[in-house]
Amino acid sequence: MLPAFKPLSYGLMHLAVAMAVAFALTGSWAVALGIGLIEPMVQTVFYALHERVWDRLLARRQDLAVRLAGARA
Repeated sequence: MLPAFKPLSYGLMHLAVAMAVAFALTGSWAVALGIGLIEPMVQTVFYALHERVWDRLLARRQDLAVRLAGARA
């Protein structure tokens, strides 16, 4: 059951850090809350895109390795 709390605790920590940095830069808790709520959502989308790019790069690399191995045989 404890591993289920890990993503939740990370999300809360991420929110707190984002809000703290935003507050330090702007001096406004309202702006900090807005940034703290929006930034993790945007980062989640870009993380998913980042993973897709890396999956494609790794698949191309594996495909090239298979073709090269076949050419040597």
